[in-house]
Amino acid sequence: MFSTLDPQFLATPDGQEAERILRSCVHCGFCLATCPTYQLLGDELDSPRGRIYLMKSLMEGQPVSHLTQRHLDRCLTCRACESTCPSGVQYGRLVDIGRMLTSTRVKRSLKDRLKRTLLKTVLLKPILFNSLLWMGQQVRRLLPRHLARQIPAPQSAGVWPSPRHPRYMVVLEGCVQPALAPNINAATARLLDVLGISLIRARRAGCCGAVSQHLGDEHGALEAMRRNIDAWWPWVEEGIEAIVMTASGCGTQVKEYGHLLRNDPAYSVRAQQISALTRDVSEVLAVELGQQLLAQLGARSLFNAPAQAIAFQAPCSLQHGQKIKGVVESLLSAAGATLTAVPDSHLCCGSAGTYSILQPALSHQLQQNKLKALHSGKPDLILSANIGCLTHLASGTDTPVRHWVEWLDERLAGHH
Repeated sequence: MFSTLDPQFLATPDGQEAERILRSCVHCGFCLATCPTYQLLGDELDSPRGRIYLMKSLMEGQPVSHLTQRHLDRCLTCRACESTCPSGVQYGRLVDIGRMLTSTRVKRSLKDRLKRTLLKTVLLKPILFNSLLWMGQQVRRLLPRHLARQIPAPQSAGVWPSPRHPRYMVVLEGCVQPALAPNINAATARLLDVLGISLIRARRAGCCGAVSQHLGDEHGALEAMRRNIDAWWPWVEEGIEAIVMTASGCGTQVKEYGHLLRNDPAYSVRAQQISALTRDVSEVLAVELGQQLLAQLGARSLFNAPAQAIAFQAPCSLQHGQKIKGVVESLLSAAGATLTAVPDSHLCCGSAGTYSILQPALSHQLQQNKLKALHSGKPDLILSANIGCLTHLASGTDTPVRHWVEWLDERLAGHH
């Protein structure tokens, strides 16, 4: 795609990156077939190709209005378009730049600004979020069913094994997962403990930065990344094997720290090392289970429990962001799961971080479409790999929705 970007913008690192990405697009339109919002709305401006045209105009210095902002806001940043693009267009990075640039050119309404400020305030302050969640859980049983579903029931974390192995890894706790589903990381710690690996919590690490970044707050996102790097760095110097991500959305973000902080002289080298050490929990277990657990316990031991029909919802951040496909499914099958077919498994469930709050109508449509696909195989259980996805899906179904590591942990509980 030919572009003549505004010279002042082109002189910036973001401008140079945007020009490279824009010029890689060949207008082919393959992205339209896999874009969730285009499928719902049928408007090309709500497709990756249409949004690229809008961003190109914006970056060339053309007049910009709330129209551009609205179409960029409607993007889920699911990155399904990247998985189908034959030219390798890095659309996710481009739309982040486009949103941040739009925020400097178009003033949002007071209501919108307040909503976004409230989201960042609540989600990024654990004490506040935990307090509000606790209050909601206390009155959950008194609420109408459709409201009660929006508030996850309290969950016990269970036992977190004490560090006792020479091998160890660090886990990102994240912003809301410790309160919503504390058992996810605890289950991961128990699984790794069986494999001779201790899982460590770095207390000062928090939100991965994705919330701020997707809300157009570049400064807040970069500060979150720097804080996490500082929290993890002593463990890196001690020789940790990996930084484990149990939320695939966070994993996508942290794996890009090296790129996002490439122009920061104080953090660029460390950020690259952090990204290189980052592993989704499925990547860790795929290696460790293959090398150790089957040999230690014997393949037959995994099949002692009765088979369960399971629908696995592959989060966009896992299959499109991190390009990890089929790994979780293989682990589940090896542990005795009967995986049901999920039509259109590449499509987003509508959670997408804060999207379900900022774009509730579109998010609800996508949620219902995804649940219909997941239910089509009549599963006993729905498993996911991202806290946002599983809480969003759970709010719309009576079928249990859990993180896959919790299921695997229970499956192998007799061997812990």
